Parts: sequence; structure tokens; C-alpha cells
Amino acid sequence: MKRVKKRMRGFILFCFFLVAIIVLIEVLDKPTKHIIHDNIDAFKGVKKYEPMIQKDLSKKHLQEYTPVVLALMQQESHGKGGDPMQASESAGLAPNAIKEPKKSIDEGIKHFEHILSYGKKRHVDFPTILQAYNMGVGYIDYVAKHGGHHSEKLAKNFSLQQVNQKPNLYNCGGDKNNFRYPYCYGDFSYSDKVKENVKSLTHSVPAYLSSSAKVY
Repeated sequence: MKRVKKRMRGFILFCFFLVAIIVLIEVLDKPTKHIIHDNIDAFKGVKKYEPMIQKDLSKKHLQEYTPVVLALMQQESHGKGGDPMQASESAGLAPNAIKEPKKSIDEGIKHFEHILSYGKKRHVDFPTILQAYNMGVGYIDYVAKHGGHHSEKLAKNFSLQQVNQKPNLYNCGGDKNNFRYPYCYGDFSYSDKVKENVKSLTHSVPAYLSSSAKVY
């Protein structure tokens, strides 16, 4: 009987230590997983295009906007696909008609240069220009007539105007659960998202890009 009790105690102690070891392994493993997750660079896809973007912008004396164009690309595609700047429509083509990243960047920068120049001419703020990359130059005119400063409310009102003109086209694919619904023309939160991308990028890009991004 005593031997049975000793064996039982030994088995219980063994189980206790086994559980303790498993729990310890789990606790030690969690920080490692967190570190691995934190080290994943969300901007890896766009950073590979940074030299090309900076070179093209330098030709137009706009190199200080390199982090902005990278942030636009991040919002458009995360640097993926043949049209990472999603510039096909601004170039007068069908969506995703552009299949070469170089062509996409050329057209995207051309579009950005246009809205930047037009935005300055119309005396709107920079967030309006960022939003216009998504909503077009018409948004610049709309903001210019309403104080010159971008706001989510103005973006929603402009979007709704476009929806009312073409309700069958701008309907969020019929998905009423889409966060944009019923403001289905463009993304009314686009400017804020791009600004956040710029802030995030400045923590991981070269110092000269970080310093140039501070003006935004």
C-alpha cells in the first residue's frame, strides 16, 4: 500500500513538473512571436521602388516628395502588381490596364505633379492634394469653394455628389456593410491614411527622406 502511495505521489509530482515546463515554454515563446511580428516591414513592397521614385521626382525637382509618393503607393497597392500606383485610370485607361511598374510610377508621378501644381494654384491645403490623388482634381475645386481645407465631411459630401450622378457605378458593389457606404466614390478617409503612411515610413527610411517628410 505504501509503495502504491509513493508511486502516486511520484506520478503527481511528475505531472506537476511537466505542466510547469509546458507553461514556461509557452510564456517564453510569446515574446519571441511578438518580436518576429514587430520586425515584419509593412512597407517592404514599396521601399524597393524608392530609388526609381526619387530619380523620377528629381527630374521634376520634386524629390522632397519621395516619402509622399511612397505613402501613396502603399495605400494604393502595398507595392504589389503591375500597376502599384494604380495610375491606369488617371492616365485615361481602364482600371489595371498598366502592367509594368515603371510605367505605373511614371503615370502616378505625372498625376501627383498635376494635382500638386493645381492644388497650389487653387490655394488648398496639402491634405486636399493627397485626397485628390484618390478623388481627382474635381475634389480640389470643391474644397477651394468651401474654405480650402480638407475635412472628412467635405470628402463625404463630394463623394455623395458623384454617387448621385452615377448611382449604378458608385455603389460599393452593392455592399451596404462596406465602411464607405453610401459614400462609394473614392475613399473619404484616404488623405488621413496616406498621412499615417508617411509618418510610419519616416521611422524606417533614410534620414534625408525623414527630414523632407516633416513639411507635411
